Amino acid sequence: MPETLSPIERAKHAAAWRAAAFVESGMRVGLGTGSTAAWMVRRLGERVAEEGLQIVGVPTSSRTADLARQVGLTVASLDEAKWLDLTIDGADEFDGALNLVKGGGGALLQEKIVATASDRMIVIADAAKEVSALGSFPLPVEVVPFGWQTTKALVVETLVNMDVLGREATLRMNDDVPYVTDEGNYILDLNLLRIGNARQLSLVVNQIPGVVENGLFIDVCDMVVIGHGDGSVTLRDPSGTAAHSAAPIEGESGNIFAEGD
Repeated sequence: MPETLSPIERAKHAAAWRAAAFVESGMRVGLGTGSTAAWMVRRLGERVAEEGLQIVGVPTSSRTADLARQVGLTVASLDEAKWLDLTIDGADEFDGALNLVKGGGGALLQEKIVATASDRMIVIADAAKEVSALGSFPLPVEVVPFGWQTTKALVVETLVNMDVLGREATLRMNDDVPYVTDEGNYILDLNLLRIGNARQLSLVVNQIPGVVENGLFIDVCDMVVIGHGDGSVTLRDPSGTAAHSAAPIEGESGNIFAEGD
C-alpha cells in the first residue's frame, strides 16, 4: 500500500485490494465507477500482469472503461458479456441491511443495470459510508432532459407523501451547464436528510414520467468490504455477519461467508 495515502484513501485502497481478491480467472466482472472502484480496477490490472489473471471486465461508465483499458483489462459491453459472475462497485452510503445510495459519480443507471445482471455484487467503501439510515447523502435521480423542470416539480410533489425529512431537489451542474450522464440524461439530487422507507421511495419515484432511474439499490448488494484508515478491512453480509482482518489479504479469493469454506 502506498505510504503517502491519507487515512481515507488508505481505507479505500484497502477495501479495493481485498475485494479484488474475490475475482478469479474466467470471470466476467462488472467494474464500478468512482474513486474507490478505480483502486479496484488498478489492482485487477496488476493481477493480470503479475498472475496472468484472465477476466472480462464490463465497465459502468466511459471513465471506468478508459481506466480498465489503460491497466490492461479486456473490456466488453454488457450485451457482449450477457451475464456477469460478479460486480464490484463503490457506494455513497450503505445501511445495516446493505441497502445503498449510489450515483454521486453520475453513473447510477449503468451501475444498476450491471449490478442486477450479476450473480453477486460486492460493494467497497470506507467506514464513513456506513449510516444508520439512508439519506444523508443526496439521492441522485436520473431524468430525461425533455421537460426536466416538470419532472422535478412532480418529484418534489411526490416527496410530500414520502417518509423523508427533506424535500429539496437540485439539478446537478457541470460548471455553468447541466451535468450530462453517459446516456445523455440529467441528474436531480434530492436532499432528503433521512429516508424512512427506501423501498417505497424507490418504487414511487420510478413511476414519475421523465424519471429514468434512481440511486437506491435495494436487495442488490451481497457483501460490503469496509476499509479502515489503518489499512484493515471488515467484510459484512446482509445478515450482519462480519469478519475483520488486520490488513488487506493479497491473493486470497472466495466468499468467507459461504458454507463449507
